[in-house]
Amino acid sequence: MRFPTLCLLGLMTALGCVRAADVPHQTRQVFQFQKSVQQTYEYLQYLPTGYDAANGRKWPLVIFLHGAGERGNELSKVAVHGPPKLVAAGKQFPFILVSPQCPSGQVWNEDALIAFVDSLIRQHAVDTNRVYLTGLSMGGYGTWAVGMRHPDRFAALAPICGGGRSIDAIVRDNRAADLKAMPVWAFHGDQDNVVPLSESKTMVDTLVRGGSTRAKLTVYPGVGHDSWTATYNNPEFFNWLLAQTREGRFQPKP
Repeated sequence: MRFPTLCLLGLMTALGCVRAADVPHQTRQVFQFQKSVQQTYEYLQYLPTGYDAANGRKWPLVIFLHGAGERGNELSKVAVHGPPKLVAAGKQFPFILVSPQCPSGQVWNEDALIAFVDSLIRQHAVDTNRVYLTGLSMGGYGTWAVGMRHPDRFAALAPICGGGRSIDAIVRDNRAADLKAMPVWAFHGDQDNVVPLSESKTMVDTLVRGGSTRAKLTVYPGVGHDSWTATYNNPEFFNWLLAQTREGRFQPKP
């Protein structure tokens, strides 16, 4: 399935370059695009210590997708969980972290997120071999959806307590090689009564049956829907994520 080209409006327009008062160490930004209607994502942006777009160094990029409970127009809600929460508490990461907010009543839009990735690469000193996508709950679904349809864009995927359309991993077309090579580490609690464990298991099993040797699932015994706290608090998770790279097949759109 092919999607129409997006018309980007006001790429990465800043809503002021000061830090958002309620989200320390991260700046408030906005991304606009137009498909059938105009849509806007506000987002939190964290730049690592030493970042300087002019010095030639390229940096990894991590995109974090929040869950359904963090939707709306209060950007501080994005930092309730996950990597932006850690940054707000003072943790430093050796990568660019971008955390968009989904508007109320909506789910993550695949077209918008891919356009968002393209714009971030154009605007920042991003190592295109080290672009990562992770998210929790609704953001886990978003991670699966975008990653399965566009595996050439990412070095690794880390969906947490989410699920996806297994048909996207079965009907591969020209994505077969990229899907087989894509490192995927999924996480889920075995007592999750919001998103069943079977959602993650189906996706990982489908990739493995399709020939992937780099897709794996960690199941937390006795854990409910909150399988993200243990994941993002584990330094080994970030060590694994940043160790994944991809060949430079993808070139950002002009």
